[in-house]
Amino acid sequence: MTRILKTIAAAALATLVAAPALAEGDKIREISILTRPQAAQPSEFQFVNIIAQEWRKLGLDVKIQVMPWEQMADLVWYNRDKWDVTGWQMVGRPERSDPDELIYNLYHSSTAPKGYNFLGYNNPDYDKVVEAQRVETDANKRQTLLKQAQAMLAEDQPALMLVHPKSTFAFDKTVWNASTVVDQGGIGIKNTWTFIEMEPLGDKKDIVLNSADNIQGINPLWISGGTDSWITELIWDRLLRIGPDGLPKPWAAESFEWVDATTIKLKLRDGMKWHDGKPVTAEDVKFSFEAPAGEEAPMYKPFVGNIASIEADGNSVTFKLKKPAAAFTTGSLSKINIIPKHIWEPILTDLGVKDDNAESHQEKMPIGSGPYKFTSWTTNEEVVLAANDGHWARPKADRWILRIVSNTEAALGMLRSGEVNFLSDFSGDPKILLNAAKEDGDLEVVSTIDMGFRYVAFNNRRPPFDSAGFRRALSAAINRDLIVGAAFKGFAVKSNSVISPALPFWHNAEVVDMKTGADLAKSILKESGFELVGGKLHYPDGVKESLAE
Repeated sequence: MTRILKTIAAAALATLVAAPALAEGDKIREISILTRPQAAQPSEFQFVNIIAQEWRKLGLDVKIQVMPWEQMADLVWYNRDKWDVTGWQMVGRPERSDPDELIYNLYHSSTAPKGYNFLGYNNPDYDKVVEAQRVETDANKRQTLLKQAQAMLAEDQPALMLVHPKSTFAFDKTVWNASTVVDQGGIGIKNTWTFIEMEPLGDKKDIVLNSADNIQGINPLWISGGTDSWITELIWDRLLRIGPDGLPKPWAAESFEWVDATTIKLKLRDGMKWHDGKPVTAEDVKFSFEAPAGEEAPMYKPFVGNIASIEADGNSVTFKLKKPAAAFTTGSLSKINIIPKHIWEPILTDLGVKDDNAESHQEKMPIGSGPYKFTSWTTNEEVVLAANDGHWARPKADRWILRIVSNTEAALGMLRSGEVNFLSDFSGDPKILLNAAKEDGDLEVVSTIDMGFRYVAFNNRRPPFDSAGFRRALSAAINRDLIVGAAFKGFAVKSNSVISPALPFWHNAEVVDMKTGADLAKSILKESGFELVGGKLHYPDGVKESLAE
């Protein structure tokens, strides 16, 4: 994250930090909800406004604060005790086809200081359950544990789950062969397999796509956002990749074998080279998994924490785990980007004597070994990648060009005019997109239930959100069916779990149909000791809110 963005976010704190300590039983302070702008994220902007309206009915003063994505992400991630509530999303990345990444990393207390658990949720009983599912290799027993974890989250409501969207994308079927576009389960057609396999029908051979969110970084050791991750997946290889069926497949490793319950041996593909022409070695692979083990890449640290040792021998790599791990092939071997030791070792050594970590570093020319090579990045405008002719899975397209288009209507207009030929980010009404396809005749639209989700994150560190009863009440006030219809125009399914119905074996359907309504929310608040005085909600008697300036 750039120092400029950190400065902008720091300036925003003045409007978010609470007033001095309130008297016992005093009125709850003004609550601030963050959202991205309406033009960039109309669904999020609308559901945040609906939620604020319902919470005001409970006697809360609610302020909506609009921020561009880079500023909002920086504030939430790096100032974890300074915000109240934020609109948020978790995108459907391939490695999330195994629920461990979300069910563990998003809510386990160990990831709260610097990792995924930016909400600050802390429940020792929950920690035990999600730790147990990690080492349970019997699928049915693991399923029971994961359903139990979902039920615990539904009870505690550390975040207000809203919907699993139907990811709706479109492409120009006069430019691309529709039969070569891959619809990946839980993700949709915007995926690595599509960007490799999609065949041009004529002279236009560049994939030109769009994003409403700006690029924060192109960095193999930083998970900086959904759009950034699609770029990362194309530049850097991984030992395994998640196939369209949701299962891990050999990739940079041409084969893998479990030697025993805690040992896995992989044989690397012959002839791999970095984009600078140097060979990819087993030592590079070893380094790639050892680098996040320290403090230099905190977001990736949870995915390598169970590795006891790594042995590089010729063209093979052997991982010895501390304990059995049901999701290791999906959540680690298909997650960690393989990075060149000759480039990143000196970078990490230098960062080791500074305050910054790897997340703050941006290579001028990112070097990977993946199917696309980095060509250019024009801030606020576009990123250009070129097909890697030396890759064993050389893309059918010549270039991958991502254009930053913050306005949803403008993005659709660019698709219809041919300025983009793959609409990879559309947060407007999908019915408009379907109508455009009917009118134009050259567009194809595909909708897929996402394994990702949209939600509102509570800052569990800050009162009154440190009260489970308060969180339950605020969640119960929101009718998810209303959110599906009004904010997502029916192109979503309601949610009360981080595990999507797109993953039916792991999904706990019993937690979805929760009762909601203002009367129920008020009764929960009353049972939790909160009082409505003169139309305004007050803390329980004897409770004093104290927040640092």
